[in-house]
Amino acid sequence: MKSTPDKPQPDWDPRSDQVLSNQIKAYDAMRRRCPVAYSDYLGWSLFRHEDVVQALDDHHTFSSVVSSHLSVPSGMDPPQHTAYRPLIESHFESERVAGFEPLCRTISANLVSGLQRGVEIDLVTQLAQLFAVHIQCAFLGWPASLHEPLLLWVRKNHEATLVRDTNAMSAIALEFDSYISALLEARREAGAAAPDDITTNLLRQKIGDRPLNHEEIVSILRNWTVGELGTITACVGILGHYVAENLQVQQRLRENLHVLPAAIDEILRIHAPLISNRRVTTRPVEIGGRWIAAGERVTLMWASADRDEAVFGNSDEFRLDRDATQNLLYGGGIHVCPGALLARLELRVVMEELLRPTQQIALVPGRQPAIASYPASGFSMLPVQIS
Repeated sequence: MKSTPDKPQPDWDPRSDQVLSNQIKAYDAMRRRCPVAYSDYLGWSLFRHEDVVQALDDHHTFSSVVSSHLSVPSGMDPPQHTAYRPLIESHFESERVAGFEPLCRTISANLVSGLQRGVEIDLVTQLAQLFAVHIQCAFLGWPASLHEPLLLWVRKNHEATLVRDTNAMSAIALEFDSYISALLEARREAGAAAPDDITTNLLRQKIGDRPLNHEEIVSILRNWTVGELGTITACVGILGHYVAENLQVQQRLRENLHVLPAAIDEILRIHAPLISNRRVTTRPVEIGGRWIAAGERVTLMWASADRDEAVFGNSDEFRLDRDATQNLLYGGGIHVCPGALLARLELRVVMEELLRPTQQIALVPGRQPAIASYPASGFSMLPVQIS
């Protein structure tokens, strides 16, 4: 069915109770019923793997410049994006990531050892959220005093984003910027005595023949932090839930920790930690049998594309022999996640530390996990018992 470019009729409501109560299930249904769908809230949403890949590969038509606010480099197109991307990638080189493993392991082991055994705990608030904020601050060289403010900031940001409260979103963005500004000011004052970490390094970086300005550095650190805290929290919750619900898989992983990297990617394909990303069309385009006008908002539904039966067959089946190149967990095209190597290391280490010293992680009978609502993924509460 083709829609007129000027006034499409809504095909669905992304904020309906039916959708928010179980996003993964709802997106599966949309992929089969209306794979390119219009809504007033999200604009056009792409649910099929094929259509999402088309948008990723055609950055000339599907622009990443979706906001008036500076977003380095995820909210940029070439040639601007091309100039910033190597600068970003330099902070996630394999040597730096590998060097972070010992500290990552210490943080993971300390958090896991602090979890009570034999009683109900909430794996989201007592491990996933804490791990995300501790690990992020450690990698960027930020003080532990920021742990609590950042956790509170993430919650406020999620609530404002869901209801599209633009005034609140602006205030929350300014609050985050004030944390970053204080960190940067302290490093500028310290001069040569500033800690040798990524945050200090950004103050010394150049784009072309000039240093990065304050707004650019804040944007880079905001993008890293927002992306890391939300998705790592979701990842740890999803992984914990999957192994607690699938005890045979859990036992298999305990006995074969070396398969964790492939297993983690597969579990996060089944239940995506990041629901979607945005694009805007620069020209009229036909995709999935629908005509989309220039200047339209387009939402890439990762949580659906990675479950597309046309690519993955039975998408709920846990398999370690899938074609890894088809998995869009870390995106694709020119905006493929530069921090994928770091995220994979962090998730492998925390799962090793969660499985190695314990006998079983189990769901609590009669206690239902609370599924996170858009724009978050994973769980907002996950009652488990560790033995």
